[in-house]
Order: sequence, then structure tokens, then C-alpha cells
Amino acid sequence: MTKMVTATSKQEAHRSDVHGSEANGSVSPGSAARLFGLIHHEMHLVEEEFERQAGTNIQIISQIGRYLHQTGGKRVRPALTILAAKVFGEEVGEAVIRLAAVMEFLHTATLVHDDIIDGAETRRGHRSVSAQWGNDTAVLIGDWLYMTAFETALCERNLAILDTLTEATRKMTEGELIQLTLLNNLQITEEQHLDIVVRKTGYLFSACCQVGAILRGATGEEQRAMASYGLNLGIAFQLIDDLLDFTADARKLGKPVLSDLREGKVTLPLIRLLKNHPELTPTVREAMEEPAGETQRAERVLALLTEHGELERARIEAYSYATHARNVLSIFNDSLYRSALAEIAGYIVERDR
Repeated sequence: MTKMVTATSKQEAHRSDVHGSEANGSVSPGSAARLFGLIHHEMHLVEEEFERQAGTNIQIISQIGRYLHQTGGKRVRPALTILAAKVFGEEVGEAVIRLAAVMEFLHTATLVHDDIIDGAETRRGHRSVSAQWGNDTAVLIGDWLYMTAFETALCERNLAILDTLTEATRKMTEGELIQLTLLNNLQITEEQHLDIVVRKTGYLFSACCQVGAILRGATGEEQRAMASYGLNLGIAFQLIDDLLDFTADARKLGKPVLSDLREGKVTLPLIRLLKNHPELTPTVREAMEEPAGETQRAERVLALLTEHGELERARIEAYSYATHARNVLSIFNDSLYRSALAEIAGYIVERDR
């Protein structure tokens, strides 16, 4: 599976062999704060834009919009849009801020819908929208977020941006549908899993970076490079997310560990464990069916993954994609913001939540 993904102008995924399995260096939490500090002013404007777009005289929408804003995550996707734009010049205009907020709207919409599908009670340490307001309301809020995002993007009157966002949204939906068909399937292959990862996570990261480039008048080659950077970064991000489901502290993760396993999502470490040791299939199946509140079987699976080195192998896989993301940036002139994008690749794979 150690193949890198490159995006074309249509963001179709192609893979090519890569040499080397580890990104050069890592990013400490302090360094991560410094990186995002480079765009502190712009991110503050994004927060204001998010609030403005979520504002409405419909009370239930306004209430949930405030809740989503207050319980939001790290804002990695809008940060990528801003940093990608700044690679082409220090000053960014209102359009970049608006589109950065659009990216967070799209991401938030997918999370709201994902929590309905997964039956998730919590998200980032808080009750999910579906748990708090019910599935019916959550479905409609997710739809409203999607439509608001596209309405805002449409104001730019830029077909390249709309094409990029439409493609990313379609791919994310396809990824979710493919994943649903493969739930509880212990025969899923590495290739099928990578396809889900690329669609569900990679394409939105790619779109964030490509839109930042488009807004600054980047050439086709520059846009493709930014799209490829984002795609590989997104894959690394998701592979680490999958890994954290096994290794993270539940309080830091904001949800119970081993949630993916209990939801029937078979990710890379398990895929490889079962491929190399098919006799362990009954053990994994029992863990997936373990009653709520019990962890003995799941902990046994975690011990097996550690014993056979599959968790470390998955981490090395993520490093490989992060390395490729960094290397793609070499076509751009050296700058503080190009360096920040390169360092973010280290932050992505070193984070613990």
C-alpha cells in the first residue's frame, strides 16, 4: 500500500512508488501553535465568517450553528486554504477568508452526517448533533451546511472553484457509500481501504489547497501540485486517525477508543493483521461483537496488533504519504508559508488526537 497519490486538475487519484518511509523531522505541539500562529489574524476572520454564515433568523439553525462553532475542531482545513493562498503572496483578500470558511462548513456537514450513520453519541468530547437534537434534525442541518457552503462559493463566480468543490463533495459521498457496503467485512483489502480514505478525507484536503491556489491565480501546474500536496496530506491524516482509534487517550480523542472496531470499520492495521494471520479472524470478529461496556476482547485485539507490529507499520505508512506531500512543494519558491505547509505534514503524523 505504500504508494503515493497524485491529483490531476480533476483530482483523479493516481499512485506512484515512493522511496523512504519517514518524514524528515517532526512537529512538537509548540511548533504547531507557531505554525497556526502565522495566520492567527486570518483564522480569526474565518471564525467570524463561520459565525456570519451560520447566522439566520431560524432559531433551531442558529442554535445548532452556534453549538457546532463552539465545539469545533482544530480548523486544519481552512488553515490549509489560507496557507496555500499565502504561498503566492503575503496578503489575502476576503475571498480567501470566505472560501476557508466554506471548507469548514463542508467538513462540518460531513461530520454531522457521519455521526448519524455511525450512531455516534459524542464528537470531540461533546454530544453529537444527532444525539442532542435527533437524526431528523441532524440530517437537515447537514444538508443546510452543504447548501450554505455552495451558496457562498457560488458568489465567487469561479467555475474552477465550483468544479473543485463539487468533485470533492461527490467523492466524499462515494467514499461513505463504499464504506457502508464494506462494514463488518473482514475480507476488505488494502486497496479498498485506501480508496475509501482517498475519497472520504483526501479529496477535501486536496480541494482546500487547490482552492487557495486558484484564488491567487496560480498556474495549472501549481494548482495540481497544491492538489497533490493536499491529497497526500489528507491520506496521512486519515491513516493517523485510524491509528489513534487504537492508541489514543479517550479524553484527548474526544470519543471512545476502539470506536471504529465496534462500528465494523476495518482499517489498515486490522486488514494487514488478518492478511498475515487469517487464523485470528474469529478473535477479531468476537471483538467487533463485544457487548457495550466490555473491553476484554477488544484489548486482546489491540495486544495482537502491537505484538505483530501492525500499529507501527501503519504509522510508517502515514509518514510515507506525509513525506510525499512535503516533496511536492518543491516546485514553489521558498517562503515562510511553503515551510509551514511542509511542517504541517510533520504535525499531522505526530499528533495524539
